[in-house]
Amino acid sequence: MLELTLPPSPALISVGPQEILLVANADLRESANVTCWPTQKMYEEKLNDALERLGYRMKRAHPVDIDRRHGFISSQQQGSRLFSAIDPDAPIIVLLTAWQYSHHLAPSLVHHRGPVLLLANFDGTWPGLVGMLCMAGSLTSLGAAYSRLWSENFDDELFLQGLSTWLRDGVLTHKTTYLRDIPATHPVMSTSAGQAGRRVGQYILQHKAIVGLFDSFCMGMINGVFPQQAMVNTGIPIESLSQSALLVEMAKVPDELRRECLEWYEQRGMHFDFGTDGATSLTREQVLEQCAMMIAMARFVKRFGLAAIGVQYQQGLKDCCAASDFAEGAIGNAERFPIPDENGEIIWPGKAIPCVNEVDMGSAIPQVMLWRLLDALSLPAETTLHDIRWGSLYQGTFYWDLEISGAVPFAHLKGGIAGATGYRQPAMFFPYGGSTIAGQGKAGRFIWARAHYEGSGVVMHIGTGTGVELPEQEFERRRQATNYQWPLLNAVLDGVGRDSLMAGHQSNHLTIAYVDAGHLTEVLRAFVAQALTLGIRVRIAGEAITLIQESAQ
Repeated sequence: MLELTLPPSPALISVGPQEILLVANADLRESANVTCWPTQKMYEEKLNDALERLGYRMKRAHPVDIDRRHGFISSQQQGSRLFSAIDPDAPIIVLLTAWQYSHHLAPSLVHHRGPVLLLANFDGTWPGLVGMLCMAGSLTSLGAAYSRLWSENFDDELFLQGLSTWLRDGVLTHKTTYLRDIPATHPVMSTSAGQAGRRVGQYILQHKAIVGLFDSFCMGMINGVFPQQAMVNTGIPIESLSQSALLVEMAKVPDELRRECLEWYEQRGMHFDFGTDGATSLTREQVLEQCAMMIAMARFVKRFGLAAIGVQYQQGLKDCCAASDFAEGAIGNAERFPIPDENGEIIWPGKAIPCVNEVDMGSAIPQVMLWRLLDALSLPAETTLHDIRWGSLYQGTFYWDLEISGAVPFAHLKGGIAGATGYRQPAMFFPYGGSTIAGQGKAGRFIWARAHYEGSGVVMHIGTGTGVELPEQEFERRRQATNYQWPLLNAVLDGVGRDSLMAGHQSNHLTIAYVDAGHLTEVLRAFVAQALTLGIRVRIAGEAITLIQESAQ
């Protein structure tokens, strides 16, 4: 007979009648957790007040750590240990008021039987909404049951009714009728645009579009790491690269070439906010290192025959070198410093190299698809992802604040290269600094998309939108409310308001590519047909459906 000796399990944390467990998840970096804790504490008090008014009592599932000066779960180990001690049938609210690493909790939430509510504040400075969308997308891809809710102040009707419903029923659902499924037999496939999209899709399936990723798990985004079968089935396989190899390749870039690169951007009008103290200010040395990174990235693109390349954000290289942001934005722009390979041949002259920010495979899929399609149509092919960072009303219209955490291609900015400013990445996140590519997102029409996986199948939401250049005072207000060092695009998503996107989107990211109004409808139809050809389940968002349905008339 086998004798087992296992570590003892802790006593279960149970709940009494009308009692709800609270779990607070956040960052891996303690500097961020300490900074964000006062806001979390304030929202916990607001939630407790709301629960008490509804006849319930909030019970923290884990204590505030006095020594660490916050009460967040900050590692997967800590989250797993906590849930091993929680009654698996207990009702749980995961309160999110900051960026959070979903993998701290998601593996445990998958096995939790009780009702789970992801509750986020809706705020630009303290972006719990971004963390909630990431956690929601991760749980969807893992097949876990959960509900979601969001609010600015935890006192509006949507919040109070939603919380009451979840407390009563253990589940909260929202209308997601803004999403419409497009069957593989849709008439769009037989239009001239659809036939063009089918040819591009078939080209990808035949020739493959290899995506090179320097390490493939970033910032807890389980929803950004797709099953290999899902990527292979779409014709977009992954070339797994090591960040250590990137550092080695960077070291081979001579100083003279680094200087030529930086001077090329300065001569074209980019302003760098240089200081003297590298611990808190941007220095030339930091940007020179980023130039070496861009050159090294391009050389990997040629060496491995890549269709796109991505560097893991923050965790990993942040302790080794300057941040990747300038390199990512600059390499993704068609107007770019001429990057030579080891033999002096210029790599991809005059063409953007798609950069998969934060190694998010859910963005990689639409990015490489849109690049291939737009390039084949001889249209500008720059793409980027953005965080769904925040949004608010201005003169009666809700404008999203889409803000990638570092850089976009210059072609996406008002004024291009000359409209860009390089700021030092915040020292709280990046001890070695590095320049962002900041500026105002340009006005214009665009297509947006984001893929997620369910099992090994790929689902993609596709919509259209308009970038808007808001007046300087209003734009400045939004910059001050978010991260000033990062590029900001104000946009309207056609037929998709705040609560619709928060209810149905499966990521904190979306990918955009600008398409002029004269080509938008045809490109959208071709893009949909391209996706269906790749075996992707397409869900059209908002008013973009009218552009697709017109093809059937």
